[in-house]
Amino acid sequence: MNITVIPVTPFAQNCSLIWDPATMKGALVDPGGDVEKLKSAVNENKVDIEKVILTHGHLDHVGGTLEIAKHYDVPIVGPHLGDKFWLDALMQQSQMFGFPPCDAI
Repeated sequence: MNITVIPVTPFAQNCSLIWDPATMKGALVDPGGDVEKLKSAVNENKVDIEKVILTHGHLDHVGGTLEIAKHYDVPIVGPHLGDKFWLDALMQQSQMFGFPPCDAI
């Protein structure tokens, strides 16, 4: 398994690009933002994105999720249902922390 860590957002949260070097199939884990930076990393490593994985619902971990999932036409896995209240409040959190607007997932 190959892993590249990509710091994103003003919080420098780590998004991980993970993939199987034998198949070049992989996933983005916690794409919190800076979508163009994430897409560049995917292109540079020639990874075929199959899914987006969310470990939890904090804004800096999920902010770029919808844009990434739509771009690659892939499913979103996670976060745990207990994080729904975080996801429902993404727009408010975006405004509070000065992040770009983020729709609920």
